Amino acid sequence: MNPFALHSQITLPLSLSPLQTHQKTTITITKRTHFFKPALPCFTHLNHRQNPISKVVRSSMGIDKVIQDKALDAKNAALMVNTCITRNLPPALSLEQGLDRIKEAVEELKAKPPTCSSGMYRFQLAVPPSAKALSWFCSQPESSNVYPLFFLSNENENTTYKSLSLGRTRGVFGIGSAVNLKGCSTHTSKESNAFQRYISAEPTCSKAYGFLDIEFDTKILTVKHENGSYYLFIPQIELDEFEDISFLVATLAWDDSSMCTFNEVVQTFELSFNQARQYCVNGSQRIHSSLSKFNDMEEHKNMIRINAQLLDGGHLESSSSELRDASSCYSQFSARLSPTLSIANNMHQRDETNQNSDFTQDCPNINALWASLIVEECARLGLTYFCVAPGSRSSPLTIAAASHPLTTCTVCIDERSLAFHALGYAKGSGKPAVIITSSGTAVSNLLPAVVEASQNFVPMLLLTADRPPELVDVGANQAINQVNHFGAFVRHFYSLPPPADDISARMVLTTIDSAVFKVMSSPNGPVHINCPYREPLANSLRNWNRNCISGLDFWISNAEPFTRYIPLQHSLACNNNVFGHMTEVLKLIQGANHGILVLGSIHKEDDMWAALLLAKHLSWPVVVDVQSGLRLRKYLSSFLDKKEILFVDQLDQLLQSDSVRGWMRADVIIQIGSRITGRRISQMIEHCSPCSYIMVDDHPGRHDPSNIMTHRIQTTIPQFTDCLINCCTPRASMKWTEFIRGLDMMAAWETSFLINSEQSLTEPYVARKIFESIRCGSALFFGNSMPIRDADMYGSNWVQCTHSASLMSSSGLPCHWVQVSGNRGASGIDGLISTAIGFAVGCNKRVLLVMGDVSFLHDTNGLALLRQRNEYLSFKREFRKPMVILVVNNHGGAIFSQLPVANMIDRSILDQFFYTSHNVSIHDLCLAHGVKHVQVQTQTELNDALFTSQKEDVDCVVEVESGIDTNVAFHGNLRNFTRQASDHALNILSKLSTADSTSQGHKISKMEYSMYRVQLNAPPTSASRSSINTISYREGFVISLSLEDGSIGFGEVAPLEIHKENLLDVEEQLRFLIHVIEGNTIDNNLSLLKGSVSSWIWNSLGIPPGSIFPSVRCGLEMAVLSALASKHGSSLFDILHQGKDEFTPTVQICALIDSYGTPMETAYIASKLVEEGFTAIKIKVARRADPDEDIAVIKEVRKKVGEHIVLRADANRKWTYDEAIRFACSVKDCHLQYIEEPVNNEDDIVKFCEETGLPVALDETINSIGENPLQFLQKFNHSGVAAFVIKPSVIGGFENAALVARWAQQHGKMTIVSAAFESALGLSAYIQFARYLDLQNAEIQKLMNKVPELCVAHGFGTYKWFKEEVTAEPLNINYNPLHGSVEASAVEAGQFLQKCQINPDVVVRTFAQEQVREYKVEVETEGVSFSVNVLETGQSTDGPAVVFLHGFLGTGGDWIPIMKAISSSTRCIAIDLPGHGGSKLQYMCDNVSERPNLTIDVVVDILSKVLNNLTPKKVILVGYSMGARISLYTALKCSNKVERAVIISGSPGLIDTNARTTRRAKDDFRASTLISNGLEFFIETWYAEELWTSLRSHPQFKNIVTNRLQHDDLHTLGKVLSDLSIGRQPELWEDLKHCKVPLQLIVGEKDGKFKKIAREMYSKIEHENDNTDFPPVIEIPNAGHAVHIENPLAVITAIRQFIKRRKTNRLFFLSKK
Repeated sequence: MNPFALHSQITLPLSLSPLQTHQKTTITITKRTHFFKPALPCFTHLNHRQNPISKVVRSSMGIDKVIQDKALDAKNAALMVNTCITRNLPPALSLEQGLDRIKEAVEELKAKPPTCSSGMYRFQLAVPPSAKALSWFCSQPESSNVYPLFFLSNENENTTYKSLSLGRTRGVFGIGSAVNLKGCSTHTSKESNAFQRYISAEPTCSKAYGFLDIEFDTKILTVKHENGSYYLFIPQIELDEFEDISFLVATLAWDDSSMCTFNEVVQTFELSFNQARQYCVNGSQRIHSSLSKFNDMEEHKNMIRINAQLLDGGHLESSSSELRDASSCYSQFSARLSPTLSIANNMHQRDETNQNSDFTQDCPNINALWASLIVEECARLGLTYFCVAPGSRSSPLTIAAASHPLTTCTVCIDERSLAFHALGYAKGSGKPAVIITSSGTAVSNLLPAVVEASQNFVPMLLLTADRPPELVDVGANQAINQVNHFGAFVRHFYSLPPPADDISARMVLTTIDSAVFKVMSSPNGPVHINCPYREPLANSLRNWNRNCISGLDFWISNAEPFTRYIPLQHSLACNNNVFGHMTEVLKLIQGANHGILVLGSIHKEDDMWAALLLAKHLSWPVVVDVQSGLRLRKYLSSFLDKKEILFVDQLDQLLQSDSVRGWMRADVIIQIGSRITGRRISQMIEHCSPCSYIMVDDHPGRHDPSNIMTHRIQTTIPQFTDCLINCCTPRASMKWTEFIRGLDMMAAWETSFLINSEQSLTEPYVARKIFESIRCGSALFFGNSMPIRDADMYGSNWVQCTHSASLMSSSGLPCHWVQVSGNRGASGIDGLISTAIGFAVGCNKRVLLVMGDVSFLHDTNGLALLRQRNEYLSFKREFRKPMVILVVNNHGGAIFSQLPVANMIDRSILDQFFYTSHNVSIHDLCLAHGVKHVQVQTQTELNDALFTSQKEDVDCVVEVESGIDTNVAFHGNLRNFTRQASDHALNILSKLSTADSTSQGHKISKMEYSMYRVQLNAPPTSASRSSINTISYREGFVISLSLEDGSIGFGEVAPLEIHKENLLDVEEQLRFLIHVIEGNTIDNNLSLLKGSVSSWIWNSLGIPPGSIFPSVRCGLEMAVLSALASKHGSSLFDILHQGKDEFTPTVQICALIDSYGTPMETAYIASKLVEEGFTAIKIKVARRADPDEDIAVIKEVRKKVGEHIVLRADANRKWTYDEAIRFACSVKDCHLQYIEEPVNNEDDIVKFCEETGLPVALDETINSIGENPLQFLQKFNHSGVAAFVIKPSVIGGFENAALVARWAQQHGKMTIVSAAFESALGLSAYIQFARYLDLQNAEIQKLMNKVPELCVAHGFGTYKWFKEEVTAEPLNINYNPLHGSVEASAVEAGQFLQKCQINPDVVVRTFAQEQVREYKVEVETEGVSFSVNVLETGQSTDGPAVVFLHGFLGTGGDWIPIMKAISSSTRCIAIDLPGHGGSKLQYMCDNVSERPNLTIDVVVDILSKVLNNLTPKKVILVGYSMGARISLYTALKCSNKVERAVIISGSPGLIDTNARTTRRAKDDFRASTLISNGLEFFIETWYAEELWTSLRSHPQFKNIVTNRLQHDDLHTLGKVLSDLSIGRQPELWEDLKHCKVPLQLIVGEKDGKFKKIAREMYSKIEHENDNTDFPPVIEIPNAGHAVHIENPLAVITAIRQFIKRRKTNRLFFLSKK
């Protein structure tokens, strides 16, 4: 039996529940007689009243009233929670600002109160992430007016009360109760299981907190143990802290039937709010003084936190995703349930005597007294982390620190390491550690860390023991002069007298108070207190006079410091009292045209938060230092997204270019944080002078080495940000911003390409990968010298965020940061391991330390500190989270290799005196200290080691093998190539920007296409052999893209058999593009390629780039780039290439022979080509059954044309490996330049090269390079792979082609651009592109100190196949006698494309923008007159019309792009459903109660009548979401009218009764909100739901919301939402078994919920139907719920294939008949 202890000495029997893990359970209830105010009511949702309890409460008006307080059962609570509407508010700059924003939102709600009798609203917003929940809880008054109040620690492993005193504990603070839950289940295990449902760490769901196996009597305010009972509540205000992001949440819930109206709820909320706001945490709040409140609450009970939506343990929908079981119990908490009832656990030391007793009575001597006073006062001031070095003279201080119940002590034998450890702790926590050392050189060893702390404004308190004055300067042992030992490097020095009982102890306390105030005051830094002691140093008894502690009674009786220093809060708020100088600064910022925001070193998380919000507000280019925390960012969205904030990550790289350095001239520079890692950035700021240079930091220190600063603002970053956001709306020059965006994009692409295309493990690769390996909530610590510089220059600028999508989306943040630190005050290499370990303790995160080998060796004593974690864990105490030390071991000081000295002195001197080369075994050092060690030498090993180490719960040293010489070479390559790329980008953009008067881009007025059909001389080589003797034609499309100023660009789209697409597929995409492209703009950055085109396709057109067919994308890029060139009076070649072509701008042509003839016939054709002037010929082989015939052809051709002609062979992957080997071995003497695609298995290519030695070219292999092209291409970095044959129309355009070409050229391989039988129009673009690649290759080889190859012949010999031409004039390709070969001029090709005229004789048809017909159809049904708005496009055909039905809030207009795409052969109709768009509803009777509901049967009846009106035939229905449910219902119930149906993100309904009830209630509440609060409020909350997470990140989301706001019939819209609720619709799961109408189910890849529904539907249909006309579920990639908006081209393809399937099946059926 376990005792249940009450202070009234009543003991009750208590048994353990299944959830209790402790052997002893004690719940302590403390009656506090000093509480006089009664508890306030917690109004709760009520559906069924049972056992009401009367309670006297004080209302917000101060009038007593009796409320029937009702706690719900779990089922009814879950019903209310699941009707909850959540509104996401913008992120706040502070917790106080967040509260004010919630208050404003509630006031808005009060102004438009809901009309429904019950409901639940939830407001949430992200707030600064530093730990505040515990402080906020502790700051609440003892005589609280609101209950419950609670704090719940999120630290659920090895929690101890001491962790609280460190102030780093993150958790949950809650106040008030929005919903109360009480219950008792006879099925305890079942109930407990329901409560142990997994709760995800995200803010998007309501959470309930409370206790199991407790019965809470709300009448007499007592609790008792009762198996199966529970008491839970949802707080009215809640602060939920995750690892690095916090959410402030407010909840309002009401139900009139429970005597809790909306107005009453608002009143109680305001009481909770007012108390929470009044006692909001601030920086000076001390947790220590509150911990004693928990002194009498010693028990082992758990507090639980659960997903409130799962309270009933039921499924909300029949297809809801599976729930994962996990514990939701927490062992560290305190909950104040009433003035006299509190429950707590792990909030204080167990079995501890009263902390407020007179501890001075136990001090054996005066030394112990003073030491105890010092430690106690430090603890009261919040300094509880003590770093202790062993020593005799410091014994009193050591004993006092080790004995104090709230201190955490760490020990190190090396004072230097110890001091750096304390420095790191302060960096991580923002609070000083206290260092205790003995006297003598022990004190001197602190100096390096003291210097770093002073230079970097890090707080630190030094308590150095000393000999008494009489033993100094007299030759006494271990006695040196310690007075002012650290000179100017400490903020203040105190020298205490030796302890004596004739000195008042108040002096000791006030000295500590003053010292800590100076430590924490600006400028932060070290403070030194010298503490001399006489004997006895141990706890020997020696009487002392207690008169010295007179006057301390009050201090002893409480937990507050003796002297409270209260700093005034300075504000830069904009009002009439704003400072005059600040007004001047604001005017400068407001008027800036070329502003730059520089983020330097930022240490605090809340400062990083403020800096991010400042960057978002300014909209200036942001230069980010690696120590700002925002250089290494994580994004939720795609890397293609045009980011809301332009972070210029590559500026240090760009400034290697003299031209960029000269161009970069800002007129206003704001720098946040003093220190900058990149030297070139500091130089750039200096070169911008004279300009307004504004420095903002919270200390007064001077940081202006160039003496150019014009304004120095000493304030906190949040204060400065708040001032700018409230008082200033800067305007940024779009031209300046986009120019910088283009430069940064170019440098970023170049850097990423070079690092990722290098196979060996380089140090820049390490810098890039370390950030990709760590998760959100971790931190990085960088060593000095090369590691931090490499991270600053080469670190990843886009990494996928590891937080859940819903969490990040709810936060409203554009990106997430990772905390970064380092010792950059004095920038030494000493003490780095020790500092990083301290940093890990202080920030309470997993830390990855990146450092060099010399730095590692310099601080090997720090490994002893690393080992201490294992010792703490053995006592089940979490000292810190595990950390990883990554050592880049290049066996010396590699940084000197990057300095001028490396090129000026002998290598032996460099090795000995600069590199300090060594062969020390890091493995052995780790082994000696018991630390895990992993050595890596390859990229794969590094990635594996980083991944594994981040998952394990042990410290680990990862050693990366490197070398100084290889490091120098690779860094040199990076510098050279990025410098050239920067010059190239600047020249191109400058050239194109000269004529631009605006920066808004070039608007596209229209796009159209013409289909052509031209006769060929012979079939294309991709055609079958049977077509040789038939007349062949080439068909394709010519795109014309017109800009607003009349400039026109042309492109060609001509898919072949080798393409994955056909003409019909292509035309559908072209029709779609014509619609979406009109009105968009193109900018000059597109000419840079390198990701700019993909980004434009995604951000401007809203299409995933990978969803466009390769030939379509190639033609689109051709048209866009040529239009851009036409705009600037240039050619495509001119806008791709940076300067003048120093050589003759020609491209050599390789002839092509399709070898079906005999060897003699083929040799004859080859000889004729040579006579025409061709010097290179490619022969198609593997056309015959026997390779011996091809061998004979090659030998005969070589014999005929001679050795001077370049011969190539192309097998098109048609040979087996053995056949290819046979061919290769037989033609070795024929000197082929290469054989193209010799084997049918790409895995055999390298093997073929090694066995035969015959050079190989890749063609088909590279056509599908996927999402990781560089990783794919690395497989073919074999020297035997000599060439890459690139077909732009097959590989997907110029951008993709340029990427592959660049990789090939970088690795010394030929790049041949090849046509896929395009006409002269396409060839003219390819010729210019080929010339651009030739020049690029020459530049690459020059930078790599290689001799450029001779001119490469490109694969444009297909021009000879054309008997007719698409263009009115032929393209000039002829023999050039100067070069002795057939060539084409890039200049002439550019002029040809620019002045292109289409041959009208070959045009089959021309298509421009298709008009959509809009009209009304009138129908009546069951007392309702319905005017249906119809949109139609396409011509009537023999086939069925395709009818599109939109989702809720949509209109028929949502389908127009898709309709236009497929309407070339299909009649397409879109209908505005009731309440939506232009459709109007009119009831035939005036009596509201008699009006029919708009049930799904009514809507389907309306739809059927509309369809009968539109067409007598069957139709194909395409429905999305709500439209999908209507389509499915119609297909199942009205199959006589539906031939087929496409169900997109649809459901057959809910089976579970509870789920249906919940959904009805939720939709009713939504409908009420829509009507009472308006469409804007409703849409904001509607799209805040998790279902729309993917859509919210879509670039067109803002436009979508704008369109949704056009609805004007809100009452009908609300009625549709309620009446058509899936909770009211009859479920159709059983009907699916008998479904005869073929269904195509389409869902988004990211839509987990509806993916499961679709699979279950398909399983049901497939299992019950023998009909094979039911295709599998199609999952659309890169899309969530709204697939038709997020990836429309994939949906078009799916619909077209489904329609085509119908026609195929119909033909098959007719043929059988």
